[in-house]
Amino acid sequence: MSCLGLGLLSACSVSTAKKKDKPNILYFLVDDMGWMDTGFQGSKFYETPNMDQLANEGVRFTNAYVSHPRCLPSRYSIITGKYPARDWVPGSNQKQLKGGETTLAVPFKEAGYSTYFTGKWHLAANESYPQDQGFEINIAGGHAGAPISYFYPYNEGRKGKERPIEGLDKGVEGEFLTDRLTDETIKFLKKQHKESPDKPFLAYVSHYGVHTPFQAKKEYVKKFKQKLETMHYEGPNYIAEGTGQRKMHQDHAVYAAMIYSVDESLGRLVKTLKEIGEYDNTIIFLFSDNGGLSNRGTNQRPLATANIPLKAGKGHLYEGGIREPMLVRWPGVTKGGTSCDATVIGTDFFPTMLEMADLPLHPEAHLDGESFVWALKKKVNPNPNRPYFWHSPTGRPHSTGDSNCSAVRQGNFKLLEFYDEGRVELYNLNEDISEANNLSEVMPEKTKEMLSILHKWRKDIDAFVKVKKDKENRQKH
Repeated sequence: MSCLGLGLLSACSVSTAKKKDKPNILYFLVDDMGWMDTGFQGSKFYETPNMDQLANEGVRFTNAYVSHPRCLPSRYSIITGKYPARDWVPGSNQKQLKGGETTLAVPFKEAGYSTYFTGKWHLAANESYPQDQGFEINIAGGHAGAPISYFYPYNEGRKGKERPIEGLDKGVEGEFLTDRLTDETIKFLKKQHKESPDKPFLAYVSHYGVHTPFQAKKEYVKKFKQKLETMHYEGPNYIAEGTGQRKMHQDHAVYAAMIYSVDESLGRLVKTLKEIGEYDNTIIFLFSDNGGLSNRGTNQRPLATANIPLKAGKGHLYEGGIREPMLVRWPGVTKGGTSCDATVIGTDFFPTMLEMADLPLHPEAHLDGESFVWALKKKVNPNPNRPYFWHSPTGRPHSTGDSNCSAVRQGNFKLLEFYDEGRVELYNLNEDISEANNLSEVMPEKTKEMLSILHKWRKDIDAFVKVKKDKENRQKH
């Protein structure tokens, strides 16, 4: 997209920013929360009053996507502004984050922002931590992709490949992780306001919730177990899908309690911003890193939620795995209680935040990201024919029931290629959000056109493709 301020940071642009002309940014990222897991999206079981209030005060995006249906690659994309398919590591499920990359926080730090990170990082494979990527403060961000326990001591009972949460060795017996990360963020906000009131901040709050293990505060579990007794569901709780099953009902009381705690975290942060007089100078983003855990393969793992009307969930390139709840509140710019149907993807946050703060873009860094400030300001889309891509070359048929796949969306059409199975599927999402009517045979020319776009993209970025039928044959194309 054409955006203001292209180019590198110049010497005159890195002077300390003043709050009077720069907004604060709070990026609130939830783990594994599905598109239908909030009240503002229509859930009848889960309760998210603070997220719902943010929706009333901000803009709800109805076509917001992650760049990958799993945690680590998706988070890489948000931080870097790149598709995770670039330089995929063979035999892994990730693109390695290299030290010294210009990632999201770097230009904000250089421009005089206080930069803060807390929670799930999951990108430290090369020992590259938040503090190495532009965040001045890092609380609990490291290798861990999920907590061993949501209750302190968080690393007790560690075994196998589980990685400990770093930096939270001290705590109070029984404290809840979601609350602890919120407490730490509130400390930062109050200290920042007291010591540097004229300095804007970027606070990246990356919760471990609502990722497994399923653990929540007893009083909230009790609340939702009682509510569950009043709920009525029709049809089977599971249907066959992929190599396993898909969950059809939102009826997991512990998971509901976990969502409630994350929502409570947002509410406490908003309350703090109001108390210190920063709420109306703070841009707030709400997003999730991938679709809700609704599918399993052959392992019969416990499932969290249902993403209906979307198909499938975490791990899959169907809508349930990649379409996410997303809210943006930008004081003075966005109108509360509105919705936006612009298509955006995880790569786009990096350049969007820069443009919001009137900082120069870094196109050499966020290679695949395009600012969506135009959508927030209700202007004409400068790139209406932009295609959006996904590539998942390490399917997990045993765990989440998905297979190796690539996908592309352009306009209302979306094509999925299960390349090592030799089949494609084409859907018109405007008419078929559930991806129930495969149009590939009745629209062969459109299928051919979109398949060509997808293949060209994979070739251009040198995407890694592991051919499942021949484990010895690993090729890039």
